[in-house]
Amino acid sequence: MNAKDRRVTALSLALAERRVIHLKEAAALLNVSEMTVRRDVAENPDLFGYLGAHIIPARGPEIEAPYTVDRAAESHSIAKRQASIQALRYLQPDEAVFIDCGTTLIHFVDLIPADMRLTVVCYAFNTAERLIAKQNITLVMLGGVYHPASATFAGARDTDMLNAMGLNVAFLSASGVDRQRGASCEQFHEAPIKRKAMDMAQRRYLVCDSSKIGRVRPAYFADVSAFDAIITETGPLPMDAAGWNSGPATE
Repeated sequence: MNAKDRRVTALSLALAERRVIHLKEAAALLNVSEMTVRRDVAENPDLFGYLGAHIIPARGPEIEAPYTVDRAAESHSIAKRQASIQALRYLQPDEAVFIDCGTTLIHFVDLIPADMRLTVVCYAFNTAERLIAKQNITLVMLGGVYHPASATFAGARDTDMLNAMGLNVAFLSASGVDRQRGASCEQFHEAPIKRKAMDMAQRRYLVCDSSKIGRVRPAYFADVSAFDAIITETGPLPMDAAGWNSGPATE
């Protein structure tokens, strides 16, 4: 086996374990330059693909266990917190904010400074619990039927309530982010709430850890070009005029 074949095998094994790897990490893992990694990826389109500056497997999404918020909270928690730290700089005092459901944005809520005044709209029980403890936040809770798998409420009047809100910014979550097939989530009842919040907000940010990149989940809710930024633990992914950068970022 020559050096190139060994690199391709090592990168394939790394992706089998991690699903996604940043270009810089791949170069360090293989002890080669980023240009060499780019070349190896380009020469093996049946094995590898790109999403922003991340390398992903060329195959389709794998079958996973059914989503529950408790199981999701245990997965990639350090990366989720780091993504939330990156996203916090897009939040300004005295704004009206939509905060989506999911376990990534729980970290975001915890990181909001205690003295920051905000009006926050949410529809997840675990998000609301944390927001109630912050004295300078006015909480607007969407109502309806409780869905225990995602700890969310959803009802027929949710979009009506959001129509009446002047939102400055929406922070969205997703279980899957794919350049061609957009942002998606596990629960179909969440999709119309996410879309309406995006429609009503002046700024829209998708916050997710990089394990979600390259995945497609059942409920599509937005194209990647609909977001002002897609923020992972490494910061905002590179975007171009068409939406997502077609190749790796220049480091």
